[in-house]
Amino acid sequence: MRIAVLGTGEVGRRLATKLVSLGHEVAMGSRTADNAEAVKWAEEHGGAHGTFADAAGPAELVVNATGGLVSLAVLESAGAENLRGKLLVDVSNALDFSEGFPPKVVTPDGGSLAEQLQKAFPETRVVKTLNTMTNTVMVEPDRVPGDHNVFLSGDDEGAKAVVADLLRSFGWPSGRILDLGDLSSARATEQLVQLWLRLYGMFGTGDFNFSVSVAGSAESAAS
Repeated sequence: MRIAVLGTGEVGRRLATKLVSLGHEVAMGSRTADNAEAVKWAEEHGGAHGTFADAAGPAELVVNATGGLVSLAVLESAGAENLRGKLLVDVSNALDFSEGFPPKVVTPDGGSLAEQLQKAFPETRVVKTLNTMTNTVMVEPDRVPGDHNVFLSGDDEGAKAVVADLLRSFGWPSGRILDLGDLSSARATEQLVQLWLRLYGMFGTGDFNFSVSVAGSAESAAS
């Protein structure tokens, strides 16, 4: 696929690199066409780079890997016409570090960031996933032993199926992918990040993840 990864931070670079390794045509988007991180990434991995609009325009699928507090502005900069009819994978969290660590998780209008983005871009199919773990585990789930889970939220079943396929290509077995239902379920996973942050502070590493188990089953809830 032609994929745009919006965001040049560690999450964006990690996801973009994995996608290139899987044979996708990847463009990294940033505020300026000559962003130093994007230029360096493109030179090292053979991808393209440009503004948010440059990256999103020709893409079939767009990944929002920007900071959640600026995600809406970023997508507006990418342009509604460049997102119309496309699948948007939202991996972001709206974190406010103004008072130090751990940051506060910002909840837009009592809902979720994913719902806010869907409302702003109604002709785009938003799927929330991968926001409950560190970026290394996103693309290398075997870093964490056992049957731990990745969550999916979205209103469009076809879009979620495409994202589930993408997750499997990252190494996530089907049994570990939990479809939580419509996009309102992203409220739960975005709030779960508060627990993740506390655990990160306690463990001193991001190499952990959440596992959902059901009584009477030796496997995770996904099975």
